[in-house]
Amino acid sequence: MQRTQAVSQLQIDDSQVIVTRWDFPPGSETGWHRHEHDYVIVPLTDGRMRLETPEGESVVTLEAGVCYTRVEGTEHNVINDGKEPFAFVEVEVKK
Repeated sequence: MQRTQAVSQLQIDDSQVIVTRWDFPPGSETGWHRHEHDYVIVPLTDGRMRLETPEGESVVTLEAGVCYTRVEGTEHNVINDGKEPFAFVEVEVKK
């Protein structure tokens, strides 16, 4: 299935962090990627995302302002599985 690409905007890339804003129109995706750093996700809006991982798929509900964290090495594809756009800020922590 062909999906549109989610839109990323690099905001900071310094010696400590990489901060990227991600905007997901309905049906868009990041594409498969692997995280090289531990990271925190800060949802800016509510949303419903589908995560494709090597282990399978899951659906996660985002709530604006409710953060979560993942570890280095996380591999996945993030898809907007809802009917409304959503956005989050990703903060990768460099070691």
